[in-house]
Amino acid sequence: MKAVYKKYKHLYRDNLKLATPVMISQLGHTLVQASDSVIVGHFAGTVCLAAVSLVNSIFVIPMIIGLGISYGVTPLIAQNNGRKDYAECGKLLSNGLFINLICGTILFGVLFLGSIYALNHLHQSPQVVEQAKPFLTLLGLSLIPMLIFNTFKQFAEGLGFTKQAMVISVIGNILNICVGIILVKGLFGIKPMGVRGVGYSTLIDRCLMAIVMSAYVFRSENFKVYLKTFAIRNINYLRSIQILRIGTPIALQYTFELSAFSAAAIIIGSISLVQQAAHQVAINLASMTYMVSSGIAAAATIKTGNYFGVKDHKGLRSSAISNYHIVIAFMAFTALLFSFGSPFLPYIYTTDKAVIVVASQLLIIAAVFQIFDGTQVVGLGILRGMGDVNIPTISTFLAYWVVGLPVGYYLGIELNWGVKGIWYGLVLGLMVSSALMFFRFQYISRRHEVKSAS
Repeated sequence: MKAVYKKYKHLYRDNLKLATPVMISQLGHTLVQASDSVIVGHFAGTVCLAAVSLVNSIFVIPMIIGLGISYGVTPLIAQNNGRKDYAECGKLLSNGLFINLICGTILFGVLFLGSIYALNHLHQSPQVVEQAKPFLTLLGLSLIPMLIFNTFKQFAEGLGFTKQAMVISVIGNILNICVGIILVKGLFGIKPMGVRGVGYSTLIDRCLMAIVMSAYVFRSENFKVYLKTFAIRNINYLRSIQILRIGTPIALQYTFELSAFSAAAIIIGSISLVQQAAHQVAINLASMTYMVSSGIAAAATIKTGNYFGVKDHKGLRSSAISNYHIVIAFMAFTALLFSFGSPFLPYIYTTDKAVIVVASQLLIIAAVFQIFDGTQVVGLGILRGMGDVNIPTISTFLAYWVVGLPVGYYLGIELNWGVKGIWYGLVLGLMVSSALMFFRFQYISRRHEVKSAS
């Protein structure tokens, strides 16, 4: 262990310096949903908490599609910056912003027209559906400013500037919590809004974050050399397709994984309201650790893209392996946290004893899948930095929709194991995904290393 640490020590330091702000920034997306759940769970009751669970299980799909497409620009920015092609970076930003504006508008339209109708046909509690509809509309509208923010965030992070998005995300989340409490509970003479209150607070928060992040990029001296080619005239078909060829498979990768968890939430909702609320509590906590791992993966994408751009494949492998070490250490810690904290952590979200009992059991299962969850998302990030996105997309589909969800449905519904059975299936899906990503990384990176040496 000492020899391994000595070998990778400088890489741990460099990668953590880049990854830490990204981790905190990535965590912001989940903290918005987590704060919504905490506020609603304490101030609006179990029915409203179940409504938040239902909406989040639907909303996460278009959200992750939008985020995935926006991530397509990051490896391209990192690779071109590694080659010192600053003009191309500015052109990529122009095309990335155009794509994300169109994407956000389309996703909102689909949510508004399709999902509201679908809520009536998911066999959920009528009380839950009534609370869910206005919340889903407000979250859908917030997709547009969220993707504008993410466009400039991914541009800055692709160039190695990660701290600013972190600061904006932290301040935005504090604002979201404060406004959410005021609107949900009804303070300062405002009529209590219930679930709609957290919808409005999220929309306000994301609009302000988009304005501040874009203003930072346009005003900072760090980006002047890149922004010389940022213009409408540089939006073109070929460059947009280049971004979409990476962004679309990334979106599908995230979609296959998170849609399996969303489908699981809907299946759980057909079992009982208490199990649905407990699932929301446990998945919120697990999502926080996942988003931290996703931040490590985003940093791994940037570093891998830099090495790949200059064809330093030996350095790429060493950097990638060090990121695997970092995520394993972090997720081992969170596994212990979930194991020992399972009786207490659900109280963050609710005081309903029935929900707490079930959520505590789910956190033990979450502890089991922590390392698999972390290593699979880091593996995806490394492969993304090398431009390898198509085979990993197929692998994620197989892991979650061919293995994980069917096994979970069989255990949970057919064998009547309930929510725990469904979660066991999801654990299996994460294990399969983790293994496939690692073997793919080993194959691709060694092939490039041999080719460059010959």
